[in-house]
Amino acid sequence: MSDVIARSRLVEERKAWPKNHPHVSTFFSSLLTLFFNFCGDFERLWVKPETRADGSVDLMVWHCVIPGKKWTDWEGGYFLLTLNFCEEYPSKPSKCKFPNGFFHPNIYHSGIVCLSILSERRGWRPSIIVKQILVGIQDLLDQPNAIDTA
Repeated sequence: MSDVIARSRLVEERKAWPKNHPHVSTFFSSLLTLFFNFCGDFERLWVKPETRADGSVDLMVWHCVIPGKKWTDWEGGYFLLTLNFCEEYPSKPSKCKFPNGFFHPNIYHSGIVCLSILSERRGWRPSIIVKQILVGIQDLLDQPNAIDTA
């Protein structure tokens, strides 16, 4: 039953995404769109559920691109991130992972993000949506949390 709730929630979040973000059909054209899109930082966030080898969509895995915020050391960068949702989502948070070796004080060497809103025991609430997670990670890049390092 919980997997039905997770998938329903992810379907709704995915449907809502194109309302505020342009839909682009392929990964590469999405990256090009990001590079040439000079609107606000939040509007340049890009997400796409994983496509399996058989062409079906896996809503439990989303590939994302987070742009570096303007006026920061991260500006001009585009950072790949994978969100892995568990069957208990939204009761439990997703696992957010940069590629292995991503260097940041709040990101483990494995790429897992250490952020309070992604912790069941600290800041996670089922009302948090994907966009809030991505914006939180985008903010974390430039404003590391020295108290809660990875």
